[in-house]
Amino acid sequence: MTRQMKLGAFLWATGHHIAAWRHPQAHVRAGIDIDHYIQLARAAEAAKFDMVFCEDAAGLREANVGIASQTSRSIGFEPISLLSALAVQTSRIGLVSTASTSYNEPYGLARTFLSLDHLSGGRAGWNLVTSASPIEAANFGSTGLKPHADRYERAREFAEVVTGLWNGKLGASGHDGQSFSVRDPLDLPRSPQGAPVMVQAGASDVGRDLAARTADVVFTAAQTFEEGKAFYDDLKGRMAAYGREPDDIKIMPGVAPVVAETEAEAREKYEELQDLIPDDVGVALLSSYLSISDLWRYPIDGPLPDLPESEGMKSRQALVIEQSRRDGLSIRQLARHFAGARGHWRIVGTAAQVADELQARFEGGAADGFNVMPSYFPGELDAFATLVVPELQRRGLFRRDYEGRTLREHLGLKRPA
Repeated sequence: MTRQMKLGAFLWATGHHIAAWRHPQAHVRAGIDIDHYIQLARAAEAAKFDMVFCEDAAGLREANVGIASQTSRSIGFEPISLLSALAVQTSRIGLVSTASTSYNEPYGLARTFLSLDHLSGGRAGWNLVTSASPIEAANFGSTGLKPHADRYERAREFAEVVTGLWNGKLGASGHDGQSFSVRDPLDLPRSPQGAPVMVQAGASDVGRDLAARTADVVFTAAQTFEEGKAFYDDLKGRMAAYGREPDDIKIMPGVAPVVAETEAEAREKYEELQDLIPDDVGVALLSSYLSISDLWRYPIDGPLPDLPESEGMKSRQALVIEQSRRDGLSIRQLARHFAGARGHWRIVGTAAQVADELQARFEGGAADGFNVMPSYFPGELDAFATLVVPELQRRGLFRRDYEGRTLREHLGLKRPA
């Protein structure tokens, strides 16, 4: 069978555009409306998406509460609780959630995700993150954000313990390591799919190594084909050192499509969204990803200043700086651009134009599929499902029906030994 791309539907309350909640067709109370999420999950399942994905942060994403309340990221359910509800409202689509290795313990997290996996019949996945926000750190009694290298060393051992519990490999003596001590096995049998799918999104050097060692799926951000291709080749090239084959990981860059019947209509939709962004909200979002608190003291129509390397999201900071230099963007222009998709690839056009772009990266060896980030819900998810998915199916690039029942089967991943 011809190689086909994988698709995730990245769910986020009102939508991924920072001003989505202001869109006249957005559901403003979406973050606390379970029926809204059920509708989205069922729409993605009807379109045969591999998975829905719910991101999480254990705290507000902006230090300024007034700014946070003006973004599409301000309200949302705890994601594993949400996915447990969606598990009984769907039957085939994968259910993936973020959970941090910084503010959880491996035994409890392993048990929670394995429970979700059994509840859903083998459709669960865990997106491992290390938490890069000082705001989150303050919510857990921490004295501050731990250094990047320390966070990833904890994450490496955390992943080792969790996969050992899922695969029954801890042995009679359990695990006694630098950060964790675990004695007993889990009180659940193995997953219907062998083990929940392991997802990661770290793009720093140490993050790529952790993914090459442990991940089944990697979410990433790449503005250009060249960036995506370089990341794809680098990560796949690291896998042999851990006894793995390149196809053991599916790399799925984020993409934020704005699609319509005509290009003019798509452009108009995009500009309407951009006009909803207040400058202070755009700059606050940019500041959070750059790990700088005083970006406002620089001229908003001037260039991005030289910045020290962050202990926060190193790869995202580098991506933003590179784009500002490459495209000659002012702080205002960069903030407005970034607010639309948070540094991810954006495509505006017809179904054929969007499919052309996706096909080029997929067949060019820069992606195994894509994590689709609709600008606002439900409208842009519906547009992608009804316009782009049929075009991909017509080209033989995407399934017309599910091949199996578990998330691993959807993704074409091996069952863990």
